[in-house]
Amino acid sequence: MREALDLARQAGTAGEVPVGAVLVVNGSVTGRGANSPIARNDPTAHAEILALREAAQAAGNYRLEEATLYATLEPCAMCAGALVAARVKRLVFGARDLRFGGVRSKFRIADSELLNHRVEIVEGVLAAECVELLQSFFEARR
Repeated sequence: MREALDLARQAGTAGEVPVGAVLVVNGSVTGRGANSPIARNDPTAHAEILALREAAQAAGNYRLEEATLYATLEPCAMCAGALVAARVKRLVFGARDLRFGGVRSKFRIADSELLNHRVEIVEGVLAAECVELLQSFFEARR
């Protein structure tokens, strides 16, 4: 999660919403992402999606069944759906996203019984640091 926080800080420095994600398989980081939809002119360039893309490329497979994704912010509905599609085993996130959260706050996509795969969810890891980073970013913009 500390590496995800570093990536989030990089995103914030670049003027993006400070969210970072790291995907780990068997103890090794195989994917990293820092929010960058503005820089990439890509609405799907969320940290989680970028980490999933990099890891899938490295694995040579879109299924990441033994993976754990660490994210500083609760994934949105798009990212939660991507976790299910990739068959990610576990999601560990820091702060809840009360406006757009697709895992706990607004929707429960990643572990829905309606879908063919359920992601194990762990929340609140380094939550205070994750929340502080987001609050500082938005306070500075106001």
